[in-house]
Amino acid sequence: MDCICLSGIRSYGYTGVLPEEQVLGQWFEVNLTLWLDLSQAGRSDRLEDTLDYREVITAVQQLIKTTKFKLLERLATAIAERVLDYPVAQVQVRLTKLAAAIPDFAGHVTVELTRGH
Repeated sequence: MDCICLSGIRSYGYTGVLPEEQVLGQWFEVNLTLWLDLSQAGRSDRLEDTLDYREVITAVQQLIKTTKFKLLERLATAIAERVLDYPVAQVQVRLTKLAAAIPDFAGHVTVELTRGH
């Protein structure tokens, strides 16, 4: 199976357990791997024969901006479900909270999941 990898999709959103995360928001980054058959597009060189990944990027950014969840796991699942609305067989989502509200922790928190039809 072929894949398209989309990395560094960033959006400001309101997912988090703490009340201030739900009100003030924070930056999230998403990396996607989309499994689909690219053989037709490889022969034809036509956008109509592949996935227009610009649409996927916009949909993911919009989802992050407009939803409020407590858990990263829930947001990652919502992203996977949305991406599976496109003609992909499987998606891997790597969702990163770039500035987790954890005292004395300057790292990132990432949830990774894979879903398919």
